[in-house]
Amino acid sequence: MGDVRGILGEKLGMTQIFEDTRAVPVTVIKAGPCFVAQVKTKENDGYEAVQLAFAEPRPQHLTKPMSGHFDQHGGHPGRYIVELRTDDASTYTPGQEIRADIFQPGDRADVVGVSKGKGFAGVMKRHGFGGLGSSHGTQRKHRSPGAIGACATPSRVFKGMKMAGQMGNARVTMLNLEVVQADPERGLLLLRGAVPGPRGALVMIRSAVKTQLGGRAG
Repeated sequence: MGDVRGILGEKLGMTQIFEDTRAVPVTVIKAGPCFVAQVKTKENDGYEAVQLAFAEPRPQHLTKPMSGHFDQHGGHPGRYIVELRTDDASTYTPGQEIRADIFQPGDRADVVGVSKGKGFAGVMKRHGFGGLGSSHGTQRKHRSPGAIGACATPSRVFKGMKMAGQMGNARVTMLNLEVVQADPERGLLLLRGAVPGPRGALVMIRSAVKTQLGGRAG
């Protein structure tokens, strides 16, 4: 697993910065502050991990089981809790504050979030199908998928067939994004490219699990 760093944040939106007269699209994330809610060890839990709590919860939304969990482990209560597996979990202490300065410009990070929900979508929007012919012979089915399976053999539709259905509103991970700028004073991280979710969405930034072999991410 290695030493993995991570922090929760809020997506503020996209903008652009200029590097040597080149416009670079970046996503601005309000990262942290997060607090360590619990430290899991291999002796007690079977694996090494850190629980991160983010955003101050409203008192009426903090249930008794969650309140007891924070009190038991001496952690700071949070509205969102995410577990981060890392081999150096023993270096953390309950209640420790995690800020945006854990990432520096030039670092690579993965961003996990929930994509925008687009409802029920057809195959042209959902999968990029070209649709049927728009000339003679097509009877008002221009956006339909066409044939979806064989007749006598195998007499069924294979699993995974690209068809119309729910689009978006799914967990998405953007891999190996470059941290272009970091502003620890304001708790901001600027990452090259887009990250999943609308403005105001909860996202998790963690150390990249892959190392890009040449070139730039984004």
